[in-house]
Amino acid sequence: MIEAVLFDFDGTLADTAPDLGHALNRQRTARGLTELPIEQIRPLASAGSRGLLGLGFNIKPGDEDYEFMRDEFLDFYTQCLCHDTCLFPGIEALLNQMETMSIPWGIVTNKPARFAHPLIQTLGLGQRVACVICGDETTHTKPHPAPLLAASNKMTISPAHCIYLGDDIRDVQASLAAGMQSIVARYGYLGIDQAPETWGAHHLIDHPEELLAHL
Repeated sequence: MIEAVLFDFDGTLADTAPDLGHALNRQRTARGLTELPIEQIRPLASAGSRGLLGLGFNIKPGDEDYEFMRDEFLDFYTQCLCHDTCLFPGIEALLNQMETMSIPWGIVTNKPARFAHPLIQTLGLGQRVACVICGDETTHTKPHPAPLLAASNKMTISPAHCIYLGDDIRDVQASLAAGMQSIVARYGYLGIDQAPETWGAHHLIDHPEELLAHL
């Protein structure tokens, strides 16, 4: 019996790709490079600065300029944090229905708290969400199960009675390791490496309201 639902944030609850893409393209244009189309940016938006800097500049953690580029990217992102970010279509209706059913819901994200909490408030979710666990609030981040276990503990609900909905293979790995029901948001970003059907999740959904069938 499902007693709670936990959501990933970027690519699952909220479409943050436009603002993340704006920050990346601001870096590119400052260096005389053309802007990348949002269609190219969107699949890697769940990978955060690491994935986007890899896409935009072919650099990775450990490279000489990576830390400077990451800090610059995050500074630019701070300046456009919620210009075009919005909830995915169907999320508001899903949350309303879950609240009518008295099913609490939380957010578990690798996004740092300094970005996640202001976004959650701006999107009108702050007074509704039962639990928020950010990427810098536990010792480990997803795909480690620790953030999901911290959320279920905070909500005093057994992991076995929780669903975790996410759009990245790390979300599936974390939820399975935590003993939760794992569902993929196929409407999300999904990455570029493996098809979500191969990730090992219990279910996949194409629209947020399809989650209701699993409650």
